[in-house]
Amino acid sequence: HLLLFLLFVGPFNCFASYSRATELFYSLNEGLPAGVLIGSLARDLQLPTAGGQHPMAPQPPLSFTLASRGLGGQYVQLDNRSGELHTSTVEIDREALCVESSGATVFGGAAAASSSSSSPSSESCLLLLDVLVLPQEYFRLVKVKIAIRDVNDNAPRFPVPHIHLSVPENAPVNTRLAIEHPALDPDVGTNGVQTYRLRDNYGVFTLDVEENESGERTPYLIVMGALDRETREEYVTVIVAEDGGTPPLVGSATLTIDISDINDNCPQFSDSQLNITLYGNSSLGTHVATVHAVDLDLGSNAQITYSYSQKVPQPSRDLFHLDESTGAIMLSSKVDGDTPKLHRLIILGNGPGCIPAVITVLVTIIKVMMRPPQVVPRFIANEVEGVVYLKELEPVNTPIAFFTIKDPDEKYKVNCYLDGDGPFRLSPYKPYNNEYLLETTKLLDYETQQLYEISVVAWNSEGFHVNKIIKVQVLDDNDNSPVFSQQLIELSIEENNVPNAFLTKLHATDADSGERGQVSYFLGPDAPSYFALDKTTGVLTVSTQLDREEKEKYRYTVKAVDSGFPPRESIATVTITVLDKNDNSPRFINKDFSFFVPENFPGFGEIGVISVTDADAGQNGWVALSVLNGSDIFVIDTGKGVLRAKVSLDREQQSSYVLWIEAVDGGDPALSSTAKITILLLDINDNPPLVLFPQSNMSYLLVLPSTLPGSPITEVYAVDKDTGMNAVIAYSIIGRRGPRPESFRIDPKTGNITLEESLMQNDYGLYRLLVKVSDHGYPEPLHSTVMVNLFVNDTVSNESYIESLLRKEPDISVEEKQPQISIEPAHKKMESASCMPTLVALSVISLGSTALVTGMGIYICLSKGKKHHRADENLEVQIPLNGRINLHMLEKKPMEISNI
Repeated sequence: HLLLFLLFVGPFNCFASYSRATELFYSLNEGLPAGVLIGSLARDLQLPTAGGQHPMAPQPPLSFTLASRGLGGQYVQLDNRSGELHTSTVEIDREALCVESSGATVFGGAAAASSSSSSPSSESCLLLLDVLVLPQEYFRLVKVKIAIRDVNDNAPRFPVPHIHLSVPENAPVNTRLAIEHPALDPDVGTNGVQTYRLRDNYGVFTLDVEENESGERTPYLIVMGALDRETREEYVTVIVAEDGGTPPLVGSATLTIDISDINDNCPQFSDSQLNITLYGNSSLGTHVATVHAVDLDLGSNAQITYSYSQKVPQPSRDLFHLDESTGAIMLSSKVDGDTPKLHRLIILGNGPGCIPAVITVLVTIIKVMMRPPQVVPRFIANEVEGVVYLKELEPVNTPIAFFTIKDPDEKYKVNCYLDGDGPFRLSPYKPYNNEYLLETTKLLDYETQQLYEISVVAWNSEGFHVNKIIKVQVLDDNDNSPVFSQQLIELSIEENNVPNAFLTKLHATDADSGERGQVSYFLGPDAPSYFALDKTTGVLTVSTQLDREEKEKYRYTVKAVDSGFPPRESIATVTITVLDKNDNSPRFINKDFSFFVPENFPGFGEIGVISVTDADAGQNGWVALSVLNGSDIFVIDTGKGVLRAKVSLDREQQSSYVLWIEAVDGGDPALSSTAKITILLLDINDNPPLVLFPQSNMSYLLVLPSTLPGSPITEVYAVDKDTGMNAVIAYSIIGRRGPRPESFRIDPKTGNITLEESLMQNDYGLYRLLVKVSDHGYPEPLHSTVMVNLFVNDTVSNESYIESLLRKEPDISVEEKQPQISIEPAHKKMESASCMPTLVALSVISLGSTALVTGMGIYICLSKGKKHHRADENLEVQIPLNGRINLHMLEKKPMEISNI
């Protein structure tokens, strides 16, 4: 709307604005988080800022506005004042925005983007923004083009999971066959698909990649060796596509290569000649023999027809009929006296495009005067053209057929027996004569033997023999489960593997035939979801990165299931050990450690233990500790993590220490981390109070006799370097000397010395107070002493005399009474009492006071006569002492006052 307003109001200004249209180009990676700086429009347009003009020149504030919030506007945030362009909370996905593959794809607020000399490449993806710069004197339309750079955030993916390719078995070496379903990768440039490879090439295949003009890469399968369908008709492998990113990403699909048949095999007979004996009294339709040729090809390439050679005479052709499909030879004419005794039948096995295979059947006809015994079968089991079909799981004693043995002339006794190997028995069937039952004696096993050929032989007393050949075909049942080549499959893989990493290829076999022997592979229910097992090939992969620190051992089952009904299965166990990589830095239990240590702690004493762990294993998990700062004072046991101080620590010199401890693991390259250690020194009572005033035991103070009781005279001031209770000071007078020394008292808390009683004329003289300054330290308080000298007189007329008295060493008795200081205020509870005891107590006190006043008056009168005598003694204190103190020690400097 603002743009339309300017167009109507100021056409000249509009013209000027268009003349100042500008284009800015920026670029950034896709997928960046919100708040990433794209560019500063004010800086890149070189617009004046508040600090760039003369301070007296008024400057209107600049304003930056998006002309329209189209598709591009949702991905950026524009600061209206500074003109800084940042990414928004909507993440930019290049593949979702730029779906076109040719030319520059542009999304933004404008309908089209004008070209410039610095146009983006064909793979670029642009966001186009129109920004208005105000006010009027700086107005311009800025076209901002942001090129979105591709990052490798997509793995190649095949459009189908299974790819089938057919190769004729006569394909020459270096034959190239295009794979119709190449992998797709939404990324562009080197981040797109670059190479293909086969996981198993079987020594006869390889891959090549061709790139067309548009940059599309198509994989080609190249035949590197001779193929033979009759040897192997199918190859199953995995085709892997890999892009060029860092690290590269891969995708895979199952590639099945079918070898198609060509007519490269011809029919063949297993024997070159058959010798057959035929009795002359055989009836029409008697089966003489069957010839069978084999062609290893498939389908129409394996069709075989049988025919007589042109060398076979017509009489023989008329006597014996040859079935061209089955190769069965039947007696088609009656044998008489003129029939030749020997017939040479040359039979051809014909295949398409092949030279016929040849077999010779020699038929000898024996003329008999009597008829041979007859063997008449009546089959119970399923029989087709002389072949009996039995399932392998049929029970023992399964009946196969009844045989009737008889003499056509009814003159001779006929016997029979079973000829041939196999689990069969021929026995008379009671109570009938000449009836025999053929049955099984053991369970049949298809996997052991599939075909049996036995003969029922009948002969009479004249020696004539008749053979009835029976073929028993065992039919396969699903009686075998798949068998793994290994029941325990032990695998290992390094952690942080690429997705879809190959682990192994499982292999199981099934002795059954056909579909019953086709094996499929499945994961057991205890397998994690990120493992995948290809149903057909048995290729086991892991779809995600494994982390040894999260789980080191995997153990689950896999199943091999056949296609029988009902299906049978077997189970194997897969164990996977995740090998360690140095991907974890040492980790301190806490990032900040604090230790409280009493001062004067002995050198190399244990301050504390620094606990650190490393989730890696082996050498990657070995951790060495070192002190980064303060190593001249502190040392750490790298094995146990014990922190020690080399010297004793004094809190009064330094109350705390801050150390940085580094932990380095044994990996290559090594990883490290640091932790902050704070050592706080706890105070112990190792400093006595230091008296600052009075500064000397030789100083004194004049006290006027007119001083009123309760007036402060002087104070004792002391400090203690310790802290807490160790620095709480109490003052007490432990020794006194003077005319009336009890006239002065000291406040135990403040050290203030006050006058307790009025001074009289006979109280003149020198008073010496020994003050004890004590702390409240634990376990034993420390103290210092100082001598406070007070001279009670009106004036100081003779200072030298006073100083001589101070130099004398007085004998002062030491009072052991400790000062009592209440650290915390105590609250006493008043208890109620009756009035009578109170009145009695007041009466007693009143009588005592009267007696005291009377006694003091008598004492004053008696002592006036001794005034002059005591005046001479005022300057000599003669208080008897119980102990002695060395005042020379008290006269030392305050720092050297010793403890008592």
